[in-house]
Amino acid sequence: MPTPSSADLSTTTTEPRAISREQLATLPLGRYEGPILWVDDAASLSRAATDLQQERIVGFDTETRPAFRKGEFYHPSLVQVATQQQVYLFPLRLTACYPVLTALLQNPCIIKTGVALAHDLRMLNGVFPVVPTHILDLGTIAKRHDYAQTGVRNLAGLFLDLRIPKGEKTTNWSKPELTPAQHIYAATDAWICRQLYLEFAKRGLVAAIADPQ
Repeated sequence: MPTPSSADLSTTTTEPRAISREQLATLPLGRYEGPILWVDDAASLSRAATDLQQERIVGFDTETRPAFRKGEFYHPSLVQVATQQQVYLFPLRLTACYPVLTALLQNPCIIKTGVALAHDLRMLNGVFPVVPTHILDLGTIAKRHDYAQTGVRNLAGLFLDLRIPKGEKTTNWSKPELTPAQHIYAATDAWICRQLYLEFAKRGLVAAIADPQ
């Protein structure tokens, strides 16, 4: 399988390289509508571990409790992983999640794709040690191809014609139980990254793998 860094193909110059706030506002909302698995017991951990190791491309993201005061800091509270079939939500207060996530992140046969992943993974190392492999940051790829905006919501607008809502971003992600709205928000962020990867591959921005899921 070619590494993500080996794919640096040119795109046509007629494609827009930026999208305005006004243009984003006209796009239809995009939310994940598939199954979501909250991974918080032995059965769900076993299912996640088995399913994830069979994947070739997963969307990856984290959520962190927001800090509103100077000097306030929190480690990530949640990891989201999107596969073709569903999205897994891993609450990081449960240490039993760590081996499953470590196995995923260190598997060189699975592409872990997202936006601003260097920051996410650095913060995740404050929770448990991991040396990730085969990481592909969509923002870095977009910048390499002269896109002016590299955030996940702008990329979703440019490539998928979708507007991703921000409503739950600043909620408390460290609570033992999250709301249904938080589940959907978190799942959407991971899912949209996987969809973006597939669209990037379709347009020749990254190397397509055989039989993409």
